[in-house]
Amino acid sequence: MGLINRIKKKTVVCFSAAVLCVLTACTISYKFNGSSINYDKVKTISFDNFPNRSAAFVWGPMESMFNTALQDKYMQQTRLRQVRQNGDLQLSGEITNYDAYNKGVGSDGYSTMAELRMTVNVRFVNNSNHAEDITDQQFSASREYNSSQQLSSVQEELVTQMIDEIVEQIFNATVANW
Repeated sequence: MGLINRIKKKTVVCFSAAVLCVLTACTISYKFNGSSINYDKVKTISFDNFPNRSAAFVWGPMESMFNTALQDKYMQQTRLRQVRQNGDLQLSGEITNYDAYNKGVGSDGYSTMAELRMTVNVRFVNNSNHAEDITDQQFSASREYNSSQQLSSVQEELVTQMIDEIVEQIFNATVANW
């Protein structure tokens, strides 16, 4: 009986050691913040102001809303430190389009739906890997609303939704590497 127990103990010890070796040799890394940044090389980010250069239509608060949302996204979703200029990552650009269009016309000949559109041009520089740089890429979002509503009554909510969508697109294109 003693010999069989010693063989069983040795088998269990050997199996446990093998499992432990496999588990320590194979590591899986999950990043739940949505970014794939190598923090050994990239530590800082700088943002230029994104001015509103839309020729068609201007809504005053939109520029500051966009700039704040963009910076907040990176500060909340990454461990990057924001610097005024010359960051390891650099974002710049401008709001190039903000406009409302008639989308649908009813049987009475009047507009029934309208669409609000926003486009942002982005330049991105990754000083640790210039292969990831982006030169003048457009990101857009749009929202429809009932044209019987005054734009002023729905504008803030729609612009906030479009900004959130565009900021998410920019984040994914620059640091999420999806």
